[in-house]
Amino acid sequence: MSNTSYYTPLQKTSNKPDILLWISRVFVGLLFIFSGLIKANDPMGFGYKLQEYFHVFNLTFLNDYSAWIAIVICALEIILGILLLLGIARKSVAGGLLLLIIFFTFLTFYSAFFNVVTSCGCFGDAIPLTPWQSFIKDLILLVFIGIIFVKRNKITPLFKSSFANNVLTLFTFIFAFGAGIYTYKYLPILDFLPYKVGNNLPSLMKVPEGAPQDEFEHIYNLKNKQTGETKKVTDKEYMSQKIWEDENWEIVGEPLTKLIRKGYQVAIPDLMITDNEGQDFTQEIVENPHYNFVVTSVDVTKFSPTDFLALDKINQTIKSLSEEYNIRAVLLTASASSDVDYLNDQLDLVLETFYADAVPLKSMVRSNPGVMLLQNGIVIEKWSKDIFPSKEELINTYLK
Repeated sequence: MSNTSYYTPLQKTSNKPDILLWISRVFVGLLFIFSGLIKANDPMGFGYKLQEYFHVFNLTFLNDYSAWIAIVICALEIILGILLLLGIARKSVAGGLLLLIIFFTFLTFYSAFFNVVTSCGCFGDAIPLTPWQSFIKDLILLVFIGIIFVKRNKITPLFKSSFANNVLTLFTFIFAFGAGIYTYKYLPILDFLPYKVGNNLPSLMKVPEGAPQDEFEHIYNLKNKQTGETKKVTDKEYMSQKIWEDENWEIVGEPLTKLIRKGYQVAIPDLMITDNEGQDFTQEIVENPHYNFVVTSVDVTKFSPTDFLALDKINQTIKSLSEEYNIRAVLLTASASSDVDYLNDQLDLVLETFYADAVPLKSMVRSNPGVMLLQNGIVIEKWSKDIFPSKEELINTYLK
């Protein structure tokens, strides 16, 4: 009997990293963090975009909660992006990313195909994308997230300590939700809108001299009286080929006009400030040479008790200032005059009331109410309802 022992040599396990998985993780993780942060910078603005989707899908009952829904969505993007890079909770993160991108891809395709939401809001006002651009972006992300989902079992945490991973996860959640809550309370850190501090509003409301104009092309439907032949030609071809000299050709129907090149786009095209009789006060208010406090409210009927108290504080502070300094103060709203009258009766407003469309009002101050300080058409400062300064601070900083 032989004492020879038989053994199977141990197979060497490969420690070689999965390059495709790493590329996918870094690309998707960084893009989700960037997308979440840029929207968390302005959750109220993202909330306005969500309201457009709510309208399309008959979910308008969610409008009052749009800003908080925006904060949650932004936080979710940031959390998934950071945890993906750290390799924490690989299965939950991979599944969450896949569900999220499928949902986003459906939304952007629906918006693009049915042309219901003209800008997706994926990167806020920082990088506007058309629905088709956003849909293509989501398709690319879907491929990379698909790779992550298939290879999710190969993902390992960057740190081996479970305590360290738990602490990092906790801080990720605090940071992700804290970013959106902070900017909701204190206004965006980065303002990408035309009413940002330092901008000269009158210059943004008109086309500069010599600026390029929109270019249009007119397409004519022609028919030959003798042969019955039909063809389409542009206005340039019609003139350069002197078709108009040939009596056999006649124009059939109305020409089709097509925009071929956009000209200079005015940054503030839609601001008109009027009194309750419709008289235009835009120039008078915007270009006021004195300090001009513009209190904005898209809809005064949406005030909570806290908002009501905030407006009362703003009103009392401005009232006290007006007794000592040459200032002007207006309330700019899209509300009905009857609603403003009721508010005036309750608070004894010192503010002159004027009216503007809701679209520019939403861009002025991301707060309801909010305050914008103007002088000579320049935005000096902006405050949300929660951070409007005291009389002493305003005097020492601006009026003294």
